[in-house]
Amino acid sequence: MLEIAAKVVLTPFVLAILAVVFASFWAVFKKAGWPGWVTLIPIYNLVVAFRIAGKPGFWVVLLPIPFVNFFVLLSACIGLAKAFGRGTRFGLGLFFLLPLFFPLLAFSNLRYRKPD
Repeated sequence: MLEIAAKVVLTPFVLAILAVVFASFWAVFKKAGWPGWVTLIPIYNLVVAFRIAGKPGFWVVLLPIPFVNFFVLLSACIGLAKAFGRGTRFGLGLFFLLPLFFPLLAFSNLRYRKPD
């Protein structure tokens, strides 16, 4: 009985967080000059996210590798933060607290600056 109650309470909460993160990705892609619908295409959305962060798109093939994926995603988050004029600490926030920091990136007045 307790399991059912927990599912009833947690499921809407998790779905709300996922909706906010999804809308944030859509907004970040639009800010960077990509169409928002790219977030709907699996794998390709990761390639585009890496490109927005100034990283090579082929890094997607490194994501299934344990431990390597940690450093690849960390580097991408820091690159994404820098592409929007923020620092390394904001990138660490994106990595460790994505549901909190990604909406800050997406819905603030930060502008995208294409990484070198």
